[in-house]
Amino acid sequence: MSTRPTLLVIAHGSRDPRHAATVAALCARVRKRRPRLRVEVGYLDFNAPRVPRVLERLSAEGVRNVVALPLLLTRAFHAKSDIPAVLREAAARLPLLTVHQADVLGPSLLLTGALERRLEEAGLRPGDHRSTGVVLASAGSSDPEAIAVIAEIAREWRRTADWCAVRPAFASASLPRTADAVRELRAEGIQRVAVAPYVIAPGFLPDRIAAGAREARADILAPVLGAAPELARLLLRRYDQAVRARSRGDAAALIA
Repeated sequence: MSTRPTLLVIAHGSRDPRHAATVAALCARVRKRRPRLRVEVGYLDFNAPRVPRVLERLSAEGVRNVVALPLLLTRAFHAKSDIPAVLREAAARLPLLTVHQADVLGPSLLLTGALERRLEEAGLRPGDHRSTGVVLASAGSSDPEAIAVIAEIAREWRRTADWCAVRPAFASASLPRTADAVRELRAEGIQRVAVAPYVIAPGFLPDRIAAGAREARADILAPVLGAAPELARLLLRRYDQAVRARSRGDAAALIA
């Protein structure tokens, strides 16, 4: 068996079949970038295989080290509570398996780079930044830390990309909604408004973001991040960071 830890990508799961298809495509891109790395996928809900079953199978196959990487853009409830609880419970039943939880994906310049590329794919020209207001539309969270991170990403993205304005919006749990953020930008006199979904895979909440963009007549609606090459690079970056932390003996990050 390879001594290199297996990468277990942990996705939330969805009843929408596009979600699992997107996760599979993203992991395929990761495997293509690093062919010798074993990459597995586990889901918290709705889809199979669930995370505990994947860990049981890996342990039975002789795998001893796993990096569990949450396929999440912010550190909210799932990253802070749900995933650690699932990993601790599995580790208690699988004493030969060591699991190291990696950081969530965001924030990262790779993510804002992917957002900009998606906007260009939707019709925005690179020279349009200064005359365009952007709604950074995320799924939403009741976690104040996650909301604050989205607001900071919006502020920093406006500064570094020279947008006319960037406003955060949320599909659930927090305000404003996408349509309201579009209208606020219009009320400020901004003629061109683009909506950039800060979500990875299609599903119920991304569809709500798109509906809000259409309702408020946004000029441009980008697709979700999907299996973007920037995300594949970012997954491997977070994996490598977790491996380095493991080699240093960072006990705080180990699930035991």
